Amino acid sequence: MVDYSKWKNIEISDDEDDTHPNIDTPSLFRWRHQARVERMAEMDQEKDEFKKKRQSFQARLMDVKERISKKDGDEEALKKELEKIEAEGKELDRIESEMLKKEKKTPWNVDTISKPGFEKTVINKKAGRKPDENLSEEEREQRMKQFVKENEKLCKQYGMLRKYDDSKRFLQDHLQLVGEETANYLVIWSINLEMEEKHELMAHVAHQCICMQYILELAKQLDVDPRACVNSFFSKIQHCQPEYRAQFESEIEGFKGRIQKRAQEKIQEAIAQAEEEERKERLGPGGLDPADVFESLPDELKACFESRDVELLQKTIAAMPVDVAKLHMKRCVDSGLWVPNAADLEGAKKDDEDSDSDDAAGGEEKTDDAKSESAAKEEPIYTGVSTEDVD
Repeated sequence: MVDYSKWKNIEISDDEDDTHPNIDTPSLFRWRHQARVERMAEMDQEKDEFKKKRQSFQARLMDVKERISKKDGDEEALKKELEKIEAEGKELDRIESEMLKKEKKTPWNVDTISKPGFEKTVINKKAGRKPDENLSEEEREQRMKQFVKENEKLCKQYGMLRKYDDSKRFLQDHLQLVGEETANYLVIWSINLEMEEKHELMAHVAHQCICMQYILELAKQLDVDPRACVNSFFSKIQHCQPEYRAQFESEIEGFKGRIQKRAQEKIQEAIAQAEEEERKERLGPGGLDPADVFESLPDELKACFESRDVELLQKTIAAMPVDVAKLHMKRCVDSGLWVPNAADLEGAKKDDEDSDSDDAAGGEEKTDDAKSESAAKEEPIYTGVSTEDVD
């Protein structure tokens, strides 16, 4: 059976059956209509105010819960604040329930009794960006390189802006910058600036980077394209509550601390790499570091190498046990501290040079003095110490 009771309570401002002969009917209709319009406007205003209170409540609740989870601040004070906010939420629920009851009891009228049946409104929604989860590391790297190649100048211009309005207009004019690539570029730029000890500029670029990351996080929460969140974020950050502002500033300080730490790590890595390259250049033919080998030698052998006294070296080696002498001399050879038969090699090289010179001069014979000098140079550096002893 159909229930027609809902049609019994309908407010009609121009119902002629309810008029009096001594009352001006058109004026009465206008007064009724005006009163109904004012009541509806008041109800709409109440709904708007309640909606704002509900949004403020949700934002404060999320902020406090996040701070508690991150242990950011006094835990007891945060818990008391959370209890207070939850109590406000219960009060909002009660008010909302009363508003629904009041709206349900309100008589229908010409504006609420029906709605157009063939009117349709379509709002185009920007498609979300394709997720990057399926991209390989090589594809990500290639994509980042291409982005930097095309937009590096624009990224730096955005990083140097100082006013929120300027940043909002710039991003709205260059929507291709709203994405992870710009945030990653600003992170790398901040680290390089910190390594160059440009601390103030690094702090400013870090601020712009956090703005970009907040836009991306807002888009993630709303499940929309980040480009659609530019205006929302800057409007919110410019008219936000003190709690939201404090959280934003805290995030910037934490980010700057991480940038400073990473910059120091990269500096230490660069120093260690330079030292390692220098050490590799010092390595001898056997792969040993001459500095390490020299430090491990007995003091008497150190004195021989420091003084470059060949005779002293011969005596020192002769006085040492054979196995000990072999060990030390082999390590000297492997590190390049000692080049076996170096004089022979130099003498052979000298002979080749002299031979070329003689051919050029028409084959003149060497003098006895020249032969004697050449023979002297062919004498090994460490006479009495054979390479076979250290093989």
